[in-house]
Amino acid sequence: MRKLSNVFVLEHALIKHKLAVARDSSTETKKFRELIGEITAIMTCESMRDINLVPKEVETPLEKTVQHRIKEKSIAVVAILRAGLGMVDGVLDILPTACVGHIGISRDEKTLTPNEYYCKLPEGIEDKTVILVDPMLATGGSADDALNALKKRGCKDIRFLAIVGAPEGVEKVATAHPDVKIYLSALDRELDKNGYIRPGLGDAGDRLFGTK
Repeated sequence: MRKLSNVFVLEHALIKHKLAVARDSSTETKKFRELIGEITAIMTCESMRDINLVPKEVETPLEKTVQHRIKEKSIAVVAILRAGLGMVDGVLDILPTACVGHIGISRDEKTLTPNEYYCKLPEGIEDKTVILVDPMLATGGSADDALNALKKRGCKDIRFLAIVGAPEGVEKVATAHPDVKIYLSALDRELDKNGYIRPGLGDAGDRLFGTK
């Protein structure tokens, strides 16, 4: 895959360790869910390095000082249903005051074509920094649709977090949305004929919720 300026693969030892355990097919639902949340928390920290801060006067035990903080009510996390729900708590562990939205994208199992069936976003989403989350960036169809839905509603500052991505989907989304920063824990080898990422995680939704 060609190098894209808006794609960031996070080379972090803790992410690599936790992802290795998450990939293991013997890892049970509870542990898998915990690992996805922990990886997401680390990714959130990395993705927010350049977030705008505002000055705030605080009083330490010794003196008053001007420090810098994230503006109140300026962050939203939006999950692509259903697997994206597994990443929300990881973001909220780092940004507990962030509001939460949901976008439902279904995928036709034969054509892999995405379809938006639900969208509920926080009030004032257009003025917030949006962290869009989905564990898998496979074909890129769902992510592309979700990003278009956010932009249609006026969102301008969007970061997309995925645990693993396939080159085909990553390039599609990064090219279609050069203004969106895409953060991955790993860039995997390829998509197979069924649209699964390899080596991948399997079906992240099923593994998160114990439905298979």
